[in-house]
Amino acid sequence: MPVDAISIEVFKNLFAAVAEEMGVALQRASFSPNIRERLDFSCAVFDAEARMIAQAAHIPVHLGSMPASVAAAVAAFEEILPGDVVVLNDPYHGGTHLPDITMISPVFAGGELSYFVASRAHHADVGGMTPGSSPLSTELYQEGIIIPPLKLRLSGWMNDGAMALIVANSRNPAERIGDLEAQLAAHRIGESRLADMMIEQGVETTAEHAAALLAYSRQMTEDVIAGIPDGVYRFRDAMEGDGQREFEIPIQVEIEVRGETMRVDFAGSAPQVLGNVNAVPAIVRSATWYCVRLLSDEDIPVNHGCFQPVEVSTPEGSFLNPRFPAAVVVGNTETSQRVVDTVLGALAQALPQLIPAASLGTMNNFTVGGFDGDEQFVYYETLGGGHGASSRGHGLSGRHCHMTNTLNTPVEALEYSLPMRVWRYGLRAGSGGAGAHRGGDGIAREYEMLVPATVTINAERRLRAPYGLNGGASGKCGVNTIRRGGMDEAVSGKHTAHLEAGDRVIIETPGGGGWGEY
Repeated sequence: MPVDAISIEVFKNLFAAVAEEMGVALQRASFSPNIRERLDFSCAVFDAEARMIAQAAHIPVHLGSMPASVAAAVAAFEEILPGDVVVLNDPYHGGTHLPDITMISPVFAGGELSYFVASRAHHADVGGMTPGSSPLSTELYQEGIIIPPLKLRLSGWMNDGAMALIVANSRNPAERIGDLEAQLAAHRIGESRLADMMIEQGVETTAEHAAALLAYSRQMTEDVIAGIPDGVYRFRDAMEGDGQREFEIPIQVEIEVRGETMRVDFAGSAPQVLGNVNAVPAIVRSATWYCVRLLSDEDIPVNHGCFQPVEVSTPEGSFLNPRFPAAVVVGNTETSQRVVDTVLGALAQALPQLIPAASLGTMNNFTVGGFDGDEQFVYYETLGGGHGASSRGHGLSGRHCHMTNTLNTPVEALEYSLPMRVWRYGLRAGSGGAGAHRGGDGIAREYEMLVPATVTINAERRLRAPYGLNGGASGKCGVNTIRRGGMDEAVSGKHTAHLEAGDRVIIETPGGGGWGEY
């Protein structure tokens, strides 16, 4: 088959279908509500050089950073054989944060390594200081088991010792086994579909179109950047604290656009901090690439080609490029969101009619764990909020945004699986910022513990409201409240509490910023 516009479109969908089918298998085989209901996982296809070829429409913060995991897996071993599966979660060797466990497996054709399939799933607990493995930590060791690149399967045989070690470090071992097995099942699907594709289309034809897809995405991304006026654009935002204390942690960005290339420099951002908001460079690159892709009206295939025209630099020793063993667990969830707000704030100077106001700017991480009788339970979820308004209309309400693409957990699924009751779940009316176009409203969710439990909240935009643009007002800040004995206590954005049966947690998420004079 010759490479032309039609064949590129065909192969774009063939490769993407492999990743999508892997995702369906992973969801259906998983045990935890976080993966089964919220869809907190991602799947992708890579070539033999560890370049992403295609991804499913899963989690942006996973997929932009997963190439680092595949590269780390390849570098860790002299050879990867048919039937091998490499597993890792180490943020300093290709991971993002410890709950995100990544698997990589090879696909061979005619005895030659041709592709990799990869999956990343957020596991509800991998050990650490508090249930849910998202503690108010001060070093990586407190966040859970650290898995360097190792072979979970060797030539098709399960590495039972490695599996036992991972599972033994979880508060819910049966759930971990189920979710890890679900990832392995997804890989068997991906390997089979890629092998079938090479048989049906031919190994050389498939490889030629994989390379053509990379070039196609690069050209489309260069065209998007060429549409931005040349210049230097700067913006500054800040995190609100690191879980140890509340203080301003600046993020400074300078974006230089020259023709078809873009340089994004985070020099001037804060040094690494004691607490858990440090973010490894793969996360910063992922958030930046995501912002560039937002600028296109076309459906650019997300692959290695998209990344090439955008250079991202982070100062070593900053909280956007920390030194081991800095704590990083919510760098993946919270700092990534602020990087997006900062990059979009800079781009708004170049494209004022295109860039929306700030969205909620946080994933509102909520983890809970304890004992229900003799059985230990753990749960993790993120909550949506208000999207920023834009020149095109009002912001959406009650939705996940930017670096998360998950669903909200249905009340029925949560109450069925856990000793908790949800008393309130709805939109937080009036929390979106005013403007010619209003920001979307946040969410209010109220949980009651039916047994004693430990809860941890990691959230942002509790002190610094999501900004409006072009005269629009800021959205309302989020609010975290703990209710004991009928008495309400407002707590900070990052907080751990030990609760008794009957105690409640109320999370009210931020609204999006407004756009335009009002």
